[in-house]
Amino acid sequence: MKRRCDRNRNRSKRRGIYCPLHSCYMDSMSQKYSLFAERAGQLQERGIRRKEALMLVAAKTAVPLEGEWLEAFWCEDCQATKWYHIRKSESVYQLSLASAELWQQATGVINPHRNPSVGEFTFRQSQVIGGNTIKDFWVIN
Repeated sequence: MKRRCDRNRNRSKRRGIYCPLHSCYMDSMSQKYSLFAERAGQLQERGIRRKEALMLVAAKTAVPLEGEWLEAFWCEDCQATKWYHIRKSESVYQLSLASAELWQQATGVINPHRNPSVGEFTFRQSQVIGGNTIKDFWVIN
């Protein structure tokens, strides 16, 4: 039987995600937002053959992309939070700034480049889940 101190040594370590500019460790500021492919071309860019990509898209509306997600990170040296597209292969992480096209492929993410003509109230109402919006309406007695 293992001693308690030996069991605790099996804890997972921090993810090796470092700032591309300063090479310092970055802290996560959000959850992971999975990416999905909706077109065969998006799958072909990731190394899947054309015929297989067409069959996958025909069988499923959206194909989940394994090992890829969007996540926000804080860099101590930059003093800023930025959204990155993360690709993980084995234990190596590749970072690139999240492009506008990737925002369209993510699920559950609020697009930071939203339409500026939409008012704050309308935007908040569109993001509410469950419809408990009474707090936004003032009742006059």
